[in-house]
Amino acid sequence: MALTRKRLILVKKESTYGTDSSPAGTDALLVRNLDITPIEADLVSRDLIRPYLGNSPQLLANSRVSITFQVELAGSGTAGTAPRFGSILQACGFSETIVASTSVTYAPVSASFSSATIYFNNDGVLHKATGCRGTFTLNAAVGEIPTIDFTMVGVYNAPTDTAAPAVTYSNQASPLVFKQGNTSGFQFFTYAGCLQSVTFDVANSTVYRELVGCTKEVLITDRKPAGTVMIEAPTLATKDYFNIAQTETTGNLTFLHGTTAGNRVTFTAAQCDISNPSYGDQDGVQMLNIPYLAVPTTAGNDEVSLAFT
Repeated sequence: MALTRKRLILVKKESTYGTDSSPAGTDALLVRNLDITPIEADLVSRDLIRPYLGNSPQLLANSRVSITFQVELAGSGTAGTAPRFGSILQACGFSETIVASTSVTYAPVSASFSSATIYFNNDGVLHKATGCRGTFTLNAAVGEIPTIDFTMVGVYNAPTDTAAPAVTYSNQASPLVFKQGNTSGFQFFTYAGCLQSVTFDVANSTVYRELVGCTKEVLITDRKPAGTVMIEAPTLATKDYFNIAQTETTGNLTFLHGTTAGNRVTFTAAQCDISNPSYGDQDGVQMLNIPYLAVPTTAGNDEVSLAFT
């Protein structure tokens, strides 16, 4: 009898795309809301013509694995050391820049995408997904633990009966609740308003391809990063987001979450384009919901950054 609670994922960056990087117990990742589609395939019906009613047999094509999970937005606990989920950020089309004892920064790339091997152990049944790439969303709201939600797709490998290894969880510091005192430095178009929540979706387009004579591969073909900011509605004299939306002016979005070295995360989208601000209500207080796009400069690959310090 397999127990739902006894699940585990191990994650490790691949040196060569699609080649099992053999993650071990030391590559264990602490996650929430873990789910797997062990086989996600295109169904091909044979559509046979026969002198009686009934289904035709089906064949599976383009078999892949889909895995979703959340990680808490927290650093490794040591400045200049990558968080355990850094390899997954890289597999979502981000570079990793490490400054020893100081910082680890992730920024988008448009070529030479990394990949990861993910082992999902379901109480003794091991599912291996190689060549994993994907996308993520960041969600932060007052009174909650901010999270990064990953959706990963990888190459299917036949599952095996394999006992879960002994694990060592490391480089994932304890998270902090998103609130005053833990979160600071918020600005949206240089306005340091009263922030309730912020979301960011990197919105990668991923495609699984399995062509004859070529490597089975998950491709990242585009990204359209966007999100929403929810703040207390300011007076127009203080900040007129309606006029900003009309004039197509761009501006910054940034906040710092965390208070101690090794567990501080700075989110920055330097050039945002907003549209359709709308009113909302919270506790009888007028709020403003502002959708935005994160837009690159002419340099490219600079729509957003996550800096762990």
